[in-house]
Amino acid sequence: MIKQPVKPLLYKKTNASHHIDHKHDDKNQKGHRGKITLSCSSHGNRQIKLVGKGVCQKKKQKNTSNTHKQHRRYRKKRFVILYKGLKDQHSQDAHEPGTARDGRKNTDGLFLKDKFLPYTVFHNSPPILAADFCPSQYQPGNNEIRCDEAGEQSIRIPTLRDTALEGRKPDVLIIGGGISGASIARELSKWQLDILLVEKEADLALQASGRNDGEVHPGIDLSRGSLKHHYVRRGNAMYDQLCRELDVPFKRVGQYVCFEKAWLKPLIALYCRVRKNRDGIADTELISGEELRHREPNLRFAFAISNPSSGCVCPYGLTIAYAENAVQNGAEVSLNTVVLGMEVQDGKIHSVTTNRGTVYPALVINAAGVFAEEIAAMARDRFFSIHPRRGTNSILDKKAGAYMHTIASVMDIARNTHHSKGGGILHTVHDNLLVGPDAIETWEKENTETHRESIDHVFQKQQRTMHTLSQGDIITYFTGVRAPTFEEDFIIEMGRKTGNILHCAGIQSPGLTTAPAVALDIEKMAVDYLSTLKPVEKNENYDPIRHGPPVLREMSDERRAALIRQNPDYGIIICRCEEVSKGEILDALRSPIPVPTVDGIKKRVRPGMGRCQGGFCSPLVTQIIAEYLDCPLEEVRKSSEQAVITYGKTK
Repeated sequence: MIKQPVKPLLYKKTNASHHIDHKHDDKNQKGHRGKITLSCSSHGNRQIKLVGKGVCQKKKQKNTSNTHKQHRRYRKKRFVILYKGLKDQHSQDAHEPGTARDGRKNTDGLFLKDKFLPYTVFHNSPPILAADFCPSQYQPGNNEIRCDEAGEQSIRIPTLRDTALEGRKPDVLIIGGGISGASIARELSKWQLDILLVEKEADLALQASGRNDGEVHPGIDLSRGSLKHHYVRRGNAMYDQLCRELDVPFKRVGQYVCFEKAWLKPLIALYCRVRKNRDGIADTELISGEELRHREPNLRFAFAISNPSSGCVCPYGLTIAYAENAVQNGAEVSLNTVVLGMEVQDGKIHSVTTNRGTVYPALVINAAGVFAEEIAAMARDRFFSIHPRRGTNSILDKKAGAYMHTIASVMDIARNTHHSKGGGILHTVHDNLLVGPDAIETWEKENTETHRESIDHVFQKQQRTMHTLSQGDIITYFTGVRAPTFEEDFIIEMGRKTGNILHCAGIQSPGLTTAPAVALDIEKMAVDYLSTLKPVEKNENYDPIRHGPPVLREMSDERRAALIRQNPDYGIIICRCEEVSKGEILDALRSPIPVPTVDGIKKRVRPGMGRCQGGFCSPLVTQIIAEYLDCPLEEVRKSSEQAVITYGKTK
């Protein structure tokens, strides 16, 4: 395993929301360039502009004036995707107008509010998608949208520069240390392969994989035919064995979707039968309000949909466990490592440049979350786009955990236009209550600041679910940025133009649930590809069992006493809220992927996760880290090089 120090990151903030006006340059030639200007109003009513360019072709050459009249009729309607063609439409990579990549005639055009927009596009600039769309009617498209007044949305890059990876020739390079990348690394470690996972942050699961509610979804709200639906039941069923193997807490607490109006019950009963019998959500059942109150006294509704297979897991704990097991089986993880570019030759990635040297992988797996489209573009294989969506969750004190022991939310029949599971209340594996998330469209891929209005909005809705819910019980909150595609579905496939890249992109909810099943399929796809290059043998020493650090607060008095006799450090309590000992903190520092920061320890063994949020234990944790590293106290960081805790002695 490669060890690396924590290095600083570059932060940048902007803010706005979407409203779009489409203007088109009138050209009479068959294939012409169109200019698209978007007017965006921010929450502060500040007008900004987004500009993109596209290559488009008129579907009908006759009656051009009517075509443009129809276009003008739609141009004030709201939509969310633009397209951008190649700068040189006559380059060798360009395709003939109106033909798909496989040579088929492309006549899909654009769909806006169920209306057909009479243009198709050069297939080096695929069609765009409106806010309301029919996914079967178009090919996924890429876009490039920039906010002029907000400035460049640059990726945060570690300041670390060394040659630790220079010249490495891994069989598989996995880009991204979230749940997707970590689970893929673990499944591929079943084979005799050189596996390298790179993550630009100072720890694993610092973005969407560590900033979600941790629900293992039943899939009741997913459309049949989507990849989400295909994977959700498979992934859900794998969790019991998976979490036993990885020594990660997991509880099947069940889920209730609650309804206030009794007259809806016949309609919802029909919906449940369809989901159960046609869509394979076998545990779906409709229960009465009386039965619901018997199970959960604080949930008072007319009736509810019950799915006992729903569960909860610690999302960052599972990600870390996946990666640690991969390292135990021979994989390598390099943190503070960002991909800066790629060299593509003859339709294959020849080399990948990072801040830690240039590597020469046989296969690249793109699991880069919100930056998956940038990685695809580097590989000259961008055929999808990511539009970020932020969501805020609140964590309540453990005393609130006694109010409810399941997952619940109130359902409105009004059409959901927010592309979200809708948020809810979840009893976590650590016995807190989690409330959220909301769903806010954004273009800022790394802005995870929390806004008061998000918390207020979520609580306003969820207090209908449980009236005893109070913001006064909040002990912390966090915001994550999801990575949906404009199709609102996953991208799980080999590259279309570049042969040795495998995309695992567009992973949003229920991505945590589907991750185990997706990883198995990607394992097969990767091994099938690599088998064409060389023989790939099973790893006879593969061990699926990962032993996490002991959790003293869950032990019996006898077992805890025996452990303390073996190692007195387990008898020194550092965090009183979560009952975490010095011995557990030292275990985290000796783990297969040690991250010697206060937050790194917090995510692994939970000091600072309680009511005081580290107010008492953080100085002690900092001191333990400094003693373990044999470094001055002021060199210990909270999360990254820029997160300074102390600057030096005052006396």
